[in-house]
Amino acid sequence: MRFLARRSFGAIHQACRYQSNIGFIGLGNMGGPMALNLLKNKKNVVVFDVNESACETLSAAGAEICSSPMELAAKCKEIVTMLPNVSHVQDVYLGEKGILKAVQPNTLLIDSSTIDPAVSKKVSEMSQQHDAVYMDAPVSGGVPAAAAATLTFMVGGPKKTYEQTEKILEMMGKRIVHCGDVGTGQAAKLCNNMLLATSMIATAESMNLGIKLGLDPKLLADIMGSSSGRCWSVDTYNPVPGVIEGVPSSNEYNGGFASALMLKDLLLCEEAASASGATIESAKHSISIYKKLCDTDNKFKDFSSVYQFIKMKV
Repeated sequence: MRFLARRSFGAIHQACRYQSNIGFIGLGNMGGPMALNLLKNKKNVVVFDVNESACETLSAAGAEICSSPMELAAKCKEIVTMLPNVSHVQDVYLGEKGILKAVQPNTLLIDSSTIDPAVSKKVSEMSQQHDAVYMDAPVSGGVPAAAAATLTFMVGGPKKTYEQTEKILEMMGKRIVHCGDVGTGQAAKLCNNMLLATSMIATAESMNLGIKLGLDPKLLADIMGSSSGRCWSVDTYNPVPGVIEGVPSSNEYNGGFASALMLKDLLLCEEAASASGATIESAKHSISIYKKLCDTDNKFKDFSSVYQFIKMKV
């Protein structure tokens, strides 16, 4: 009886320990800082990434490393994913060693990747078959906001699960918005990034013109930042080197949000617009420019490197 009691206690202890774990998959420029912020909030964090170096960084900060999403799912009932594109999301959730191969009943799955809303809906349906709840929760704010835990999360999914989701996301962001059903978070993010790409190109063109007309770039940015042309690309993430410290343009466009990922998001916008019958003429121009940019060495540089592309074109 004592042996059985010990085994029973051990099983309960293990279940409680897994209940308190938060899994995190995808430790790139965004995911790494986000996972670190969970650790800073004294959470037990279990991680997976194909990049061993990224895993080692989190391990040094106190996280447990898993060998696959499947192994991680067996240890966690709350899981956050932050992945580059649709194929990665499908593999992590639906692959041979994916989350759904070992997901526990009543697990909360939060996907902060930016993908096609239709894929989010599909993964949600598959998750429901395993008694798990999937929420799409893409982010805005970039790498600095990920590091500072000031991201904005756009959340799509069941209202009844939103409160639990919000408690987790509050450790990584400052604004969490419930947009509606699964897929609406992705829709909001795509609309935001479509506008961001267009405004970044317009900012780059305006800054380039002003500099060629003899204006000091910092002065011009200050004027535009306090005038009717003000936008995030002007006063927070200016694409001209030296105008703002601590942003990719002042670090040879390293870090930040890769131009290739911006193009990926724009192409998702194009697909969504085609499916919904929406007109996106300005975004089509942005797609054309980012396609050309991604044929250069700036493909993996921050998307604000479009300034250098425009500067060289003139």
